[in-house]
Amino acid sequence: MTAIDLGLPRRMVEFTLDGTTVRVPEGATILDAVRATGGDLPTLCHGDTLTPANVCRLCMVEVEGSRTLVPSCSRRAEPGMVVRTATERARHSRKLVLELLGSATDLSTTPRAAEWMAEYGAEPERFGPAAPPRTGPARPGEHEETDGSVAATVAQPAKVDNDLYVRDYAKCVLCYKCVDACGEQWQNTFALTVAGRGFDAGISTEYVAPLPDSACVYCGNCIEVCPTGALSFKAEHDHREAGTWNESAQTETTTLCTFCGTGCSLTLHVQRLPDGAEQIVKVTSPHDSSVTHGNLCIKGRFGWQHVQRTGPPIPDVEEVEL
Repeated sequence: MTAIDLGLPRRMVEFTLDGTTVRVPEGATILDAVRATGGDLPTLCHGDTLTPANVCRLCMVEVEGSRTLVPSCSRRAEPGMVVRTATERARHSRKLVLELLGSATDLSTTPRAAEWMAEYGAEPERFGPAAPPRTGPARPGEHEETDGSVAATVAQPAKVDNDLYVRDYAKCVLCYKCVDACGEQWQNTFALTVAGRGFDAGISTEYVAPLPDSACVYCGNCIEVCPTGALSFKAEHDHREAGTWNESAQTETTTLCTFCGTGCSLTLHVQRLPDGAEQIVKVTSPHDSSVTHGNLCIKGRFGWQHVQRTGPPIPDVEEVEL
C-alpha cells in the first residue's frame, strides 16, 4: 500500500490506482493521486490556481463501474474506487483529442505538445492539410466552411492592439482558464468571455472591442494561466517573430515587487542577447506564493521597462574636480 501525503490534514481515502492501493486526503482528485505517485497525465485546462473546467478532455481515465471515461482533474477520489489510467480506451481517447486539437490549432508554443503527440501516436495530419488561414480577424459566430478536403482551423492574425500583451487566438484551445482568471475566480474584471458556439466559439472582449477599449485592467493574470501561448507578453511575441526567443539563454530570479507594500513575489525571466546584454522578457509570480497565488497587477506584471534602458548608449561624461 502506498500512502500519499499531500500536506492536507484530512481524513484519508483509500482506492486502487492502476493496480496499486493508495491513500489520499479526502477531497484530492484522481490527478492529484497520479502525480503524487510519480505518474503523469496530459492536461491543458487544469491549473493549480483555478477550479478545473473539464474542457480539454486530455486527462480522461477509466473508473470501474462508470459508463464513460471521467476527467481525472476534477473527479475526486472515493473509497474503494478502481481507476485505470493507461487502458486502450483511455489512451485512444487522448490520442484522438490531441489529433483534433493539433489539426485545428497551432500547438507550436504549447509545452510538451510534441512529447504527447509522440507518446500517444497522434497524427493530426490524417484529417487532411490545414485550410488556408483567414485573411482578417475572426469574429465570434463566423465560420468559414470547407469542402472537406482540408481540415478547418482557427488560424487568424494575432491581435496586437496594445504594447503589453498579444492575443494569438490561432493557438487557443478554449480551455477557459483566461476567462476564469479574469472573472470570478481571481480578478473579477470580466473583460474576457467565450462567445459563439461549437467550432465558431472563441475568446472575446465585450462586443469584440479592442483590448484598450474593453474592461481589461492589464493585470496579465490571463497570460499566467494560458497553457498554449495564445496570450503572451508583447516582448515574447516580438522575440518569437524575430526568431530570437531562446529559453535556454534565460534565467529566472524571484524577488519582491517594490511598487507597494503588499509584498508580491515576482519572477523575472531574463534573456541574454547575442551582444551580451540582458533583457527582461517577461514577469511571472510563483503559484505557491501565499500573497499572489501567481497573480499580479499591471505594475508588477508589466512595470519593469524602466529597469532596462533602450536607445543609444549614454555618452561618457568627463569627471571634473571642483
